[in-house]
Amino acid sequence: MQLNKIPATVVTGFLGSGKTTLLANILRQVTGKRIAVIVNEFGEQDIDSSLLRSCALSCEPGCEDEQPVEGDDSGIYELANGCICCTVEEEFLPVMKKLVARRDDIDHILIETSGLALPKPLVQAFNWPEVRQHCTVDAIITVIDGPAVAAGRFANDEDRVAAQRLADDSLDHDPSLQELFDDQLSAADLVLVSKADLLSADDKAQVEALIAARVPASVKTLFIDQTLTTDTVQLEALMGIQAASERNIDSIANHHDRHHAEGAHHDHAHDHFDSCVITLGEVDGAALEQKLQALLESHEIYRAKGFAAIPGKPMRRVIQAVGERLDGYFDRLWGQDEPRQTQLVFIGRGFNSAELHDALASAETAASV
Repeated sequence: MQLNKIPATVVTGFLGSGKTTLLANILRQVTGKRIAVIVNEFGEQDIDSSLLRSCALSCEPGCEDEQPVEGDDSGIYELANGCICCTVEEEFLPVMKKLVARRDDIDHILIETSGLALPKPLVQAFNWPEVRQHCTVDAIITVIDGPAVAAGRFANDEDRVAAQRLADDSLDHDPSLQELFDDQLSAADLVLVSKADLLSADDKAQVEALIAARVPASVKTLFIDQTLTTDTVQLEALMGIQAASERNIDSIANHHDRHHAEGAHHDHAHDHFDSCVITLGEVDGAALEQKLQALLESHEIYRAKGFAAIPGKPMRRVIQAVGERLDGYFDRLWGQDEPRQTQLVFIGRGFNSAELHDALASAETAASV
């Protein structure tokens, strides 16, 4: 029986900052813990939660026969009906109550917020009586894109953030990108600067100065790169900060609170954006990436993300594109009863889904056509 409160780690940051990668590495590398995950991200196809679900959730020896946490068999809870900080009562609290009911089966909770989420309202929910008795916020970790911040952009692709705003009808706050960046940092117990290997010494100094101007000296900043994926000690340390962030969350002042105090209007703009999901059969991997790269260069595509089925390959290939930068890697074996198909979600402006489908369909192998 668990006598202590369940620690929860809240991971926040803009789209593309590296939140999902961080959580996936924790799930792969940290052993001996039964971890439940709450993920809140935009997308017609919930690619991020699928990536997390592909990482085996570890448990202590002998727990293999225990029932999994309710939600699904991997302990993943998806909140896809709006920005988590704007749907705390409707979306987040019901899930937390389910986890509290299964508290004897859980050692840690990981929460990945959407790129637009403000940490403060979410953490304040941990002071609700139903949650406070059994859970505590171990830490709020804010992940920022190092090269983007060094370039003064805050997010790697600001158009993607704009598209995410427009896609979320529940969003009740519409700050500037800098204000949102400030508010995510204001609540941080730890700041992680991703893609540090792409930063020069001058870039790092610039990023450190920018962070230092926004957070207290007690908040540490850690520069991370791909080596973190195999650094189990560092990953485990991220889950033992013991900040109890909910105790002082009300004292944190941010732009959003000031706007509300001044009676500012919070409706969003409703400019047009497009999103679609393209489904294909098995594809030639090189041909797909070549054709996708051409689309990224010729169309206003903010984000493309999904999975590809490659003939003769037993593993699923993850495809991710940010702006015109395209990456791919194999993440897990295809399930025995899982259809071997290729699915990609596109978010952008001014494209035609049929045109995208036709451009990529030529990458399908003969057996799939």
